[in-house]
Amino acid sequence: MRALISVYDKSGLDEFARGLADLGFELVASGGTAAYIADLGMSVERVEELTEVPELLGGRVKTLHPRIHAAILARRDDPRDVAALAERDIRPFDLVCVNLYPFEAVVAAHGVSEEDAVEMIDVGGPSMLRGAAKNFAHVAPVSRPTQYAGVLAELRERGELDLETRRQLAAEAFATTAAYEAAIARWFSETGTFPELLTLSFCKVQDLAYGENPHQRAAYYREAGSRRHLLSRVEQLHGRELSLINLYDMNAARLLVREFTLPTCVIVKHANPCGVAVGADIDDAYDKALASDPLSAFGMVCVVNRPVTKVLGENLAERFVDVLLAPGYEDGALDALTRKPNPRILLDQERRRFQPGEKDYKRVLGGLLVQDRDWDVEDREAMEIVCGSVAEPTWGDLLFAWRVCKHVGSNAIVLASALMTVGIGAGQMSRVDAVRLAIDKAREHGHDVTGAVLASDALFPFPDGPQLALGAGITALIQPGGSKRDDEVTAAVAAAGAAMVLTHRRHFRH
Repeated sequence: MRALISVYDKSGLDEFARGLADLGFELVASGGTAAYIADLGMSVERVEELTEVPELLGGRVKTLHPRIHAAILARRDDPRDVAALAERDIRPFDLVCVNLYPFEAVVAAHGVSEEDAVEMIDVGGPSMLRGAAKNFAHVAPVSRPTQYAGVLAELRERGELDLETRRQLAAEAFATTAAYEAAIARWFSETGTFPELLTLSFCKVQDLAYGENPHQRAAYYREAGSRRHLLSRVEQLHGRELSLINLYDMNAARLLVREFTLPTCVIVKHANPCGVAVGADIDDAYDKALASDPLSAFGMVCVVNRPVTKVLGENLAERFVDVLLAPGYEDGALDALTRKPNPRILLDQERRRFQPGEKDYKRVLGGLLVQDRDWDVEDREAMEIVCGSVAEPTWGDLLFAWRVCKHVGSNAIVLASALMTVGIGAGQMSRVDAVRLAIDKAREHGHDVTGAVLASDALFPFPDGPQLALGAGITALIQPGGSKRDDEVTAAVAAAGAAMVLTHRRHFRH
């Protein structure tokens, strides 16, 4: 039996190569891989000895040779292939172990040159891996160090790899080369435009307990090449397995909490915030966010941007918390939070802010909708006061409500006072109904909206929505504007002695 090995990542190679040799495999390797195996004191035939051609073009050409690819692609059950090998004295390979140049890691580095990036485009590696995968009926393609242990275990037990094992290895090999090519294609097309052919690849992070319903299977994947993602540097300290809905809600909360740098608490249910507040400290922020809508907070996903104090831990332990994500837990906080077996307690160790530029994907029947993610932090200087006057504290509430509104399902209305939400109307077909719902929610939980502000994610087409809010005591509104009846809406607000700010930008979230 013969194995061809050509790997960039040498992780686990010492044990794998020794294991193959102990099983009677002759080892053939290229360049640095051959040197590595030889340094282990093992017998290895170098590729240039097999091909009788030295490495060319500074190592760009090593394995691109008929004696390599014929040995990989030959069908052992085809007499013509067997005769062709015999005629040229070529011995076939039974196993091909290849991993590829780290293209994604190199291009992700700051300041990498185009020349250095291009040199990380592997040509021979994918060719060998694809050839072995195509000929899986006779050859085992091994594409990742994580496969080494399983391959060795089966070889030791059975003396060969089962056809189904080789078929699975082939599937993983083609997935590896496809993801590799997709990363290269993305790099070449990184112009800020939408390419004609969109190539995406995702790597599994973990299986999930279930999907939106218990009968649906689910898993979480990160986009290949992305260093930071929803669960990057997140450690689960306690509780049940995460479900798809947990992650969906946590994503909504993380996107919202990053809008603020002061101590902030975000409570989410069904991908919509039901309570958001900025406080003097994180205990204060949580108290205010919970007071926004304590009824909806039952079974909450709660994300805070400061470590959980012992007091906050005790308070949260009294509630039904489904998921809690925080950048730390002070002494005593975890003791309280882990008294119940089920709450999912997560530690967020990601300190860097997520950068703009990633795309937002929405799956539809037979296709994919792609857009730029709505990352913008609003510029107050670009906004226009069209009526009334806005004092500095009111500006703070308006900008707070506007940022929260960006993360509420449309049609969306957010009422806020003292940097906390007091009423949220989400997902309504009518904007007037969204206003009414926000007011009703505020009153239901004892909030006096007199003097509060209102944010609307999109324009008011008629004065009726603002008039409903003004009648309840709202004194300032912020909305995109752009309606044919902007003058009528502005007149209604001015007649009530209130102020209105137009952002000239909307924030729909469907």
